[in-house]
Amino acid sequence: MSATIEHLPATATPEAVHACLVADGAVIVDDLLDHTVVHQVRRELAPFIEATPFGSDDFAGIHTRRTGGLIARSPASHTLIRHPLVLGATAALLSQASNFQLHLTQAIALGPRQPAQPIHRDQWAFDFFPFPSDHHVQCNTIWALTEFTEANGATRVIPGSQDWSDSFGHGVDESVAAEMSAGSCLLYTGKVYHGGGANTTDAVRIAANITYVVGWLRQEENQYLSVPHEVAADLDDEFLRLIGYARGAYALGYIDDVRDPLEAIRGRTGTMSLGTFDEAQYRRAT
Repeated sequence: MSATIEHLPATATPEAVHACLVADGAVIVDDLLDHTVVHQVRRELAPFIEATPFGSDDFAGIHTRRTGGLIARSPASHTLIRHPLVLGATAALLSQASNFQLHLTQAIALGPRQPAQPIHRDQWAFDFFPFPSDHHVQCNTIWALTEFTEANGATRVIPGSQDWSDSFGHGVDESVAAEMSAGSCLLYTGKVYHGGGANTTDAVRIAANITYVVGWLRQEENQYLSVPHEVAADLDDEFLRLIGYARGAYALGYIDDVRDPLEAIRGRTGTMSLGTFDEAQYRRAT
């Protein structure tokens, strides 16, 4: 276990990012996003963030706005969602599953006087199901759209805690701040203990929280409704499958007469099939 969060350069490989995720549960890739994209995402989301109400409890954040629906609201955010380094590392971490899908897109605007969020695991969202310790189902990113400092509430992480048992007793004092420049990206697993920091400054700290989950689990943000049909129709097939218009496994997620879910958007009559049965994977499971 590391006492700090490791930083990698933007030239890092998916294999290097994956190695850090396995070892520490989290890693920061510095300056991964061009600042023109950072500014464009912020401009596109600004009116939606302003219209979003503050959270209703300590977990959501009483001085924090959480704005979803990034695919429809911010075309520039597609660069973050489909970043090849992130998708490569995610594919490696979630390789035990047949595929993975987009789980959540959310801008988090953490305002002044916001206390630290309770330390938690994101995979608890699945009704606190006790996933095996060696089985990862979720990979997450926090993209810094403003500078992240300990003072303005940078996400706090307990490196190495992905190997710990479930417990509600961990505190902020056990964690370290994921300090990073705007355009940098924190990647972390669904198992690692973490939480938003306390913002003791007069400025709003803004991030894009984009997460991915194995294809056989329910998405936190319902992408089929968050992305209107007319927006989805203009996206390419690869993006649509990432959103969730794909089978999560054999015989899981088809539509009507055993058709590929992508046909719901494209309006085509596709070949009827349950998908590809992976006999080797079945034998490993049984």
